[in-house]
Amino acid sequence: MTEIKDPSAVVDHMMQHDLFSQWLGISVIEVKEGYSKVKMTLRAEMINGFGIVHGGVAFSMADSCFAFACNSRNNLSVALDTSINFLKPVHVGDELVAESKELHNGKTTGLYHITITNQKDHVVAVFKGTCFRTNKDLLKSN
Repeated sequence: MTEIKDPSAVVDHMMQHDLFSQWLGISVIEVKEGYSKVKMTLRAEMINGFGIVHGGVAFSMADSCFAFACNSRNNLSVALDTSINFLKPVHVGDELVAESKELHNGKTTGLYHITITNQKDHVVAVFKGTCFRTNKDLLKSN
């Protein structure tokens, strides 16, 4: 595995190829080893049949934030288990921020806690993710 000194280079590479995160409108605020913070604004096409934003949107945002944090050391990592708790509904126009914090960085697994807040700084969801580390480079060094 090639050591990449700059975690943002890994996440930039991921974002260039992550068409779904691009479609969601996710932008990266900050990234460092084992940590990421992203934001997005909710759009009308994200509404479910109850007039609130579909839970899958918040889940997907948290999942992307999780992926950026667990891959930040350039060790290709994939989700083993994820779960989310929805605490408050989110609406069109809300600006969400997801922040992923590493709880465990093992040789083959990692554990992350992601908190999603809205523009009023209310926690709207919490996500937990466990990843498997493949020990393969995500980004090759030059």
